[in-house]
Formats: sequence, C-alpha cells, structure tokens
Amino acid sequence: MKNKILVIDDEPSIVTLLEYHLSQAGFEVLIAMDGEEGKRVAETESPDFILLDLMLPKLDGMEVCKQLRQQKIMTPILILTAKDDALDKILGLELGADDYMVKPFSTREVIARIKAILRRTQVQTEEAYIKIDEKEFVIGELIIYPMKFEAYFKGNQIELTLKEFELLVYLAKNKGRVQSRDELLHAVWKNDFSSDTRIVDVHISRLREKIKEETKKPVYIKTFRGVGYKLEEPK
Repeated sequence: MKNKILVIDDEPSIVTLLEYHLSQAGFEVLIAMDGEEGKRVAETESPDFILLDLMLPKLDGMEVCKQLRQQKIMTPILILTAKDDALDKILGLELGADDYMVKPFSTREVIARIKAILRRTQVQTEEAYIKIDEKEFVIGELIIYPMKFEAYFKGNQIELTLKEFELLVYLAKNKGRVQSRDELLHAVWKNDFSSDTRIVDVHISRLREKIKEETKKPVYIKTFRGVGYKLEEPK
C-alpha cells in the first residue's frame, strides 16, 4: 500500500513540482491550498505524512500544526517555508513538527527526509510494542506512561507535543544521570539538527513550565551549567 503524503501549500508551482516528484517516488499525493482545507484533509483522510507551508491563507501553518497536535493527530510533519528564521524553525519544532526545510529546496532531499522520518516512525512504533513491560515512570508527583503517550503531574494530565513527550521519557529513563545537550539532541531528534542545541533548551524550558512546583528553583529538571540537564526525584 502506498504511503499518503498531504501537501499543504498555496503556491501552484510548488504544489505541481512536489506532486510530480512524490508520485514518481511511489507516494499517493493529497493536495490542500490553504490552512483550513489542509487541517480538514489531515483530520479526515489520515495521511501518513504532511508537507506544510507556513505562510498559508485562512489558517497559517503554525496554527495548523498546533491544532493537529492538540487533537492528538501525530502524523509526521515536515515544514517547508521561505522564512529562513531560526526562531520560526524552533517554534515549528516546538509545536510538534518533525523537520524543517527552507525554500528553494531539492525535491530529492525532501523525499529523502520523508522516507527517513517514516522509517524512524515505524521503528519507534515497533519498539513501543516490543517494550510492553515498560508500564510507567513515577518520579515524585510526575507519572509517565510511555505506552499510552500520556504524562500526569499532581493528578492532572500534561498537554505535551510529541517531542516534549519523547524528551521527558528519555530523561525519565536516565533519571539521576546528567544528559548533555548533544546526547539529548541525538536521542530525541536523531541528529536531524545536530548543530542546534537551542532546540533542547527550548523544550526543557517548556517541560519545566508544565511540571513546576510553586517555586522559581527547578525541582524535577535541573540544569548543570556547561554540561546539560538531569531529571531527578524532588527533595
């Protein structure tokens, strides 16, 4: 069965180019020319992958990504945009996108990245089923259920993006051990952004906001300046 790729872009030339090359590569291609239509197709057609432009009519790409993740639609998303801005890149990843490419791009590289992310997603799914004995992590008032993709703090479910959840699980698996930014980048982002450790800092900051006590001092996730981060039992 062919993998379905949803292209959400309002530039006809880009859509035509991607549709041709993706079809030649053996994918079934779905097209949406604005954000609202793209979100609807993503919800109803269950694509295997989404190529998402940021500057879209009706609903911008960031909002499309955000709303899909809020609905627990975890279809891999590759952002394609003319905006070569580091903050946009980090924000897109923070909202749950899996990768980011700036226009103009090589269609060969787009297809290579799609295949790599699909392979990685498949491996992660298979590993999740294999590790069925890994039921939960309990760290103070933080409870993480890897198999359910759920986490709770003080009895309340925490809303996490996919990357936030993967980062939290990795920290929990290595509880009590300091992890460098490079280690975390490799483990969670699989070297896709091997030179941009700011992505780790952004996600750590967001995790802290979601599991913080009534204090300005970090309790669960501690920083070791110049080294990295550690998740530990609160004292």
